[in-house]
Amino acid sequence: MADAPIVSDAEAVALGELEDSLGFLLRVAQVRSFERFYAAFDELKLRPGEYSLLWLVKLNPGVRQGHLGDTLRVKPAQMSKMIRRLEQQGRLRRVIPDGNRRSVLLHLTDAGEAFITAHHAAFFGHDDYHQHDLTQEEEQQLAALLRKYSGIRKSGQGPAA
Repeated sequence: MADAPIVSDAEAVALGELEDSLGFLLRVAQVRSFERFYAAFDELKLRPGEYSLLWLVKLNPGVRQGHLGDTLRVKPAQMSKMIRRLEQQGRLRRVIPDGNRRSVLLHLTDAGEAFITAHHAAFFGHDDYHQHDLTQEEEQQLAALLRKYSGIRKSGQGPAA
């Protein structure tokens, strides 16, 4: 039996059916997005998900930690680590209500509010972190399809189809 030809580093690796595998494509897109995220935000010592978490607490002050974790699809242990890290940075505070000691409510600190304000344009804007080969229309279409796939509805709209 002859050895299969060796693929050189200059050649593309054949993907076969993976080219149409939604899970594979989502994972590659996520890795690409994270690479760009770290390149843009490394100096801030910010991890993917942390700005999103802070943003959601800004929009939903007093949100329960468990509810936010469910929304972000973050496991409780990982959510606790993220919350603890953001607390140590002085950007977030936890409040445990007297009437329900098992519930944890989240609030931004003044430093957290300032951080959100200072980095809003970089996180949501169109700079190097957001560069890709999509047209604006394609980007909007992809976002709509990902919202639908994820079961996330856009504000002001009914349930996701």
